Amino acid sequence: MTTLLAPPELRHPAPPLAAKAGPIAKAGPTVQDRPERRIVPARYPGRTAATVLGALIILGVAVSVFGNPRWGWPVFAQWFFTEPVLVGLGRTLLLTAVGTVLGSLLGTVLALARVSGSKLLAGVSWSYIWLFRSVPLIVLLLLLNNLGYLYETISLRVPFTSLTFASWSTTTLIGPFAAAVIGLSLNQAAFSSEIIRGGILSVDHGQREAAAALGLPRRRQVFDIILPQAMRSILPAAFNEIINLAKNTSVVYILALPELFYTVQVIYRRNLDVVPLLMVATVWYLIILTALSAVQQRVERRFARGAIGEGKSSRSRSTAHSAKVNTAPLSWPFARGGTVSIEHVSKSFGEVQVLQDVSLSLPSGSVTAIIGQSGSGKSTLLRLINHLERVDGGLITIDGDLIGYRAQGDLLHELKEPEILRRRTGVGMVFQSFNLFKHLTVLDNIAAAPVWVRSTPRAEAEAQARDLLARVGLSDKAEAYPRQLSGGQQQRVAIARALALRPKVLLFDEPTSALDPELVGEVLDVIKELARSGTTLVIVTHEMGFAREVADTVVFMDQGRIVEAGPPEQIFTHPRQPRTAEFLSKVL
Repeated sequence: MTTLLAPPELRHPAPPLAAKAGPIAKAGPTVQDRPERRIVPARYPGRTAATVLGALIILGVAVSVFGNPRWGWPVFAQWFFTEPVLVGLGRTLLLTAVGTVLGSLLGTVLALARVSGSKLLAGVSWSYIWLFRSVPLIVLLLLLNNLGYLYETISLRVPFTSLTFASWSTTTLIGPFAAAVIGLSLNQAAFSSEIIRGGILSVDHGQREAAAALGLPRRRQVFDIILPQAMRSILPAAFNEIINLAKNTSVVYILALPELFYTVQVIYRRNLDVVPLLMVATVWYLIILTALSAVQQRVERRFARGAIGEGKSSRSRSTAHSAKVNTAPLSWPFARGGTVSIEHVSKSFGEVQVLQDVSLSLPSGSVTAIIGQSGSGKSTLLRLINHLERVDGGLITIDGDLIGYRAQGDLLHELKEPEILRRRTGVGMVFQSFNLFKHLTVLDNIAAAPVWVRSTPRAEAEAQARDLLARVGLSDKAEAYPRQLSGGQQQRVAIARALALRPKVLLFDEPTSALDPELVGEVLDVIKELARSGTTLVIVTHEMGFAREVADTVVFMDQGRIVEAGPPEQIFTHPRQPRTAEFLSKVL
């Protein structure tokens, strides 16, 4: 048999070219060969010594308190659960609960009055707060308890007339318990109102604007958007006030009202066991305040939804580039685009004139890009279209209808806020900084306006919201909170939220300026798709390439005036005005 041998170069193949380029690297030890390294934490002798010292102090105090027979612990145990003490404890808890509820309700009213647009209401609120924070609680209680001396009767009557519906004896109506409840509530309200006002002021103004732009009624704006977010700032200080109120109930002893402290006083005046009875009151107060602290933790956790630190970080959850915009048709159509007419509009803020004699006509279904340097009035014009700002002169109509006014001859009568909000629902707005409601999930952000404004059934609104999320490529983010999304994802949710009411006109206020460059594309893709939907789009943007690609009309503004408007090809290639050409030469 003949044996065929391969050529020598095949039997002993040459090493790879890379191996010939230099010396062969010596292989390092495998994982199994590497020695195990143990991490030794840094030591802090000072911290250890402080811990030991603290433990010794606690131990010393405990031995001193529980080992000293003069504290009278047997007497403490004898009286701790007796009926008089428990009855006094119950009255203390009742005063605390009623004072908290009434004081918080009145404090909320005072805070809302203080931040309202009415100078009279704000003045009345400030006067109340000034007065009741100034008067010591003990003085207030004594005045209320002696109110019968000042007014023999309390009557329900028409002011400045003799017409009386009912009348009561003051001393009968306001006894010691009623005086205590009223005094504690009035005092609590004065301090609570400032805490609540501080919380309201801590909520970003964009949240109010977003709620108003969606047409949410004022009640919804306050109680469903502003106050829930303000609660994170309100709660720590508010619970401090509740704890102070629980302790301040001891002041009502001057009314001879047998709450916990007064009851303890009565007992130790009889048996002279002062210290053990004081410890009975002290321990019960500790129990009350510990329970309030536990409630505070639970309530704060409830209102911390969507806050920093909840769940995973926004960066770890973000999958900004994993989902593409879904170009499939929506399960329900957009409204027909509205025609926007802007006639000789002017606007000033103080002595600064922001817009001067601006006129523009935007056909139904058109896409208009407004460009220009910062401060040229672009965003102000956008806010005037949906009446987030009032015009100083001129008219803006959508399909011939005014949003903020009712025309009567040569006069324009400003509408009441509910009617303005109703008309504003036809104009969606996407803000530069997203302005998503931080305490609501993505799904709730989108479904809120249809449910609260249009009374759409919740299930139907959520189904529509999921359709929109699919459209913008965020189906998997329905239960996430805004904080858990990237900037591009938040802006896409903001677009979906604006579309949920099926507006005739959709306004974009620099929708990509707050985004990292790598996230701009995903938002622009959504807007490009919207440009084919038939909705009228008005876009303030610094993205010149995008404006050129998407817009039917490009408007260049400078110093509050429209310098030039026309098709993108004309504006970007053959601008007619020197100022337009100068601007484009710097940005292109």
